Amino acid sequence: MASLFEIVSYTNDYLRVEEIEDWPNALNGLQIENSGKVTKIGAAVDVSTRVLTAAVEKNIDLLIVHHGLFWPGLQSVTGSLRRQLKIAFENDIALYSAHLPLDVHAKVGNNAQLAAALGLKSTKRFLKEKGQSVGLKAKTSIPRNPLIRKLKTVLGGPVKAFNFGPSQPRRIGIITGAVGSEIYRVAESKIDTFITGEAPHWAAVAADELGLNLLLGGHYATETFGVKALASHLSERFKVPWEFLKFPTGL
Repeated sequence: MASLFEIVSYTNDYLRVEEIEDWPNALNGLQIENSGKVTKIGAAVDVSTRVLTAAVEKNIDLLIVHHGLFWPGLQSVTGSLRRQLKIAFENDIALYSAHLPLDVHAKVGNNAQLAAALGLKSTKRFLKEKGQSVGLKAKTSIPRNPLIRKLKTVLGGPVKAFNFGPSQPRRIGIITGAVGSEIYRVAESKIDTFITGEAPHWAAVAADELGLNLLLGGHYATETFGVKALASHLSERFKVPWEFLKFPTGL
C-alpha cells in the first residue's frame, strides 16, 4: 500500500507543478484527497461522473486526469459537481490533475510521448505560452502520406488532414490538444506540417494560405499519452497497479 501524500509530493516535484504557470481553472495538483492510502491508480483524460463510476468499479483510489473538476471556474456545489464529489467522497477516491505541466514534461508529457510514438528524434521545444515552450518540433524525412497513416495507427483513430503543405515534410510541429488556433504562430517557426488535436474552422483556411499541412488527430486522442505514461511511471515507482479508463469525447 502506497501513501497518497508521498505520491502527490513526488508527482508535484516530478512535473514541476509549482513552477509551471497554467490557466487558473486547471488547478494542478491534488484536487480531492482521500484517507491517505493508494492501492490502485487510474488514468483518464477527463474527470466525469462516468469516469468516477468506472473508478469505483475497478477499485481505483487515486485517479490521475489531464482535465480536472474546476475547468468551468468558480461554481456552486450542485448538479454534476455535487454528484462527482459524492462519488469520490463515498468511495475514498483521490483526484490529481495535471494540465500544462503534463503537456510539456520531457519524458511523460503528451507532446514527448506522441513524438516518440511517431519515431521523431532530436526534438526541440517551441511556441511560448505561459512562460513555457509548449510544443515540440523536429526535422523529418517521412513523406506526408506515410506520416498520416502512422499518426492514425498511433492514435487508434481517424486523422483530419488538410494537405496544403509539402508532400515531403521537412519540419514537423506537435502540440497536443486544442492548439489549431495558434497556426500562424506555428508557421513563424518554419513548421510545414503541424500536428495537433483540434482547430477552429478558420484554421483550415489559414493552412491553405500558409502552405502548411494541418493534421488534426482529436483533442482526446492526442492527450491520452501523458496520463498513461505518468500513471505507468508512478505504478513502477510506488509498486501499485494502474489502469487506463477510456472515455473518448469524440472531439
